[in-house]
Amino acid sequence: MRTTTTLHLSHLLPRFYNTNPSRFNAKPHLPDPRARLSPLRLAPARSSPDGQNAASAPVEAETKEEEPFSVIMALGSKYNDGIMVIDSPCSRYLLLDSSRNVHSMIKKDSVWTGSYWDEFASLPAIIPQGPIAMLGLGAGTAAHSILKYYPSFHIIGWELDELLINVARAYFDLSKVEEKNEHGGYLSVCIGDALSPDATVEGGFAGIIVDLFADGKILPQLLEEETWAGLAKKLMPNGRIMVNCSGRDNDQYYREHKIAPPKSKRSWTENSAIKALSRALPGEVCWKLVEEPECENYFALTGPLPDLDAWSMAVPAKLSSKVKLWQQVE
Repeated sequence: MRTTTTLHLSHLLPRFYNTNPSRFNAKPHLPDPRARLSPLRLAPARSSPDGQNAASAPVEAETKEEEPFSVIMALGSKYNDGIMVIDSPCSRYLLLDSSRNVHSMIKKDSVWTGSYWDEFASLPAIIPQGPIAMLGLGAGTAAHSILKYYPSFHIIGWELDELLINVARAYFDLSKVEEKNEHGGYLSVCIGDALSPDATVEGGFAGIIVDLFADGKILPQLLEEETWAGLAKKLMPNGRIMVNCSGRDNDQYYREHKIAPPKSKRSWTENSAIKALSRALPGEVCWKLVEEPECENYFALTGPLPDLDAWSMAVPAKLSSKVKLWQQVE
């Protein structure tokens, strides 16, 4: 059933606002104009904002009038007990599970999100022509930007929850990228386990994008060398894997206990997924830190470090300076 509830951030903050001073990792949260370094946590799908609590919230005299957010759909499924679609005049967000993390989003006037999903659109410039696997499709945020700027690629996206895909088609324009465009590119959706041995194609993938999370945490399989060795075997020659590896290993502990973490070393050694990947593929892994107001993620890329100047010239201008931040794992 479609439900619409109009709310403002102040109505959500009193009960679900997290005052942890550290930046979150893995998935961004809806922006909060009062404290850009703290996440906004929304109520579970079966809950509604408490107007009485909202009335007791501190007055925001120093801020402009808040942008309204509307809950336009909320339901549960076998795999996600809370699927929520949040709408605003500028953007639309998909929230999943009890973490209330934003798992997908679209901007209504651009394919760029201003968040980590944009990073994946740099991959096609450094891989052969061929199919791209997207493990953890969500609502297809990255698929939109890739097919906008590299319209000849065939993306094959895996998602475990079929109901989520139906939501993405209804609210996030997923159906548009499933249609073959004039350059021959399109998205195919596969319902099933993204890490299954059967999640492959004949001849291998030109690229594999990995963005797999549950309950706000990276999947534990991605901390195992065997998983990465298996994924690497699914690549065609000169193919690459690009991964959202989440944040520092101890960030979850600091968030749960509302403790300010020690200053980051900003090193790949703070991330267990990159460490597992580099053990599986020694000498063949690059990394970078993606820093944003609402989250801080480590990214990994397999293969030798690309020519950063050439890569910078080959990607959309929005990503030109960002690709120069990649480093070889040493």
